[in-house]
Amino acid sequence: MLFDHLGIGVDDFEKSKAFYKQALAPLGLEILSEGENWAKVGKAGQGHLWFGTYRPKPAPIHIAFIAENREQVNAFYTAALGAGGKDNGAPGIREQYHPNYYAAFVIDPDGHNIEAVCQRPEATLE
Repeated sequence: MLFDHLGIGVDDFEKSKAFYKQALAPLGLEILSEGENWAKVGKAGQGHLWFGTYRPKPAPIHIAFIAENREQVNAFYTAALGAGGKDNGAPGIREQYHPNYYAAFVIDPDGHNIEAVCQRPEATLE
């Protein structure tokens, strides 16, 4: 992982917590800790996303999460839409990046473009 953690401000902590908890569960990510109006999402020993109302919300940003396989990308997309996210690109190959770039994009409650991506060839996913 390139970074230890990334922190963003959100407008409505409870709404964002519900969104990220549901949307990122298919990727094996969970809320690892939380306090008053903040939470840390990720996997133990890996980079984390912190969010909360403790700072101003930035202009919309793009955050891409690694998926282990294409099924996780599909499950992320379904879960994120079910959590109130808005479609910004259904699961599929994005050849403009490379032939194995399989991703889905959803806009979160604060307008951020959240992506799940698997960049491995399908044949190696067994």
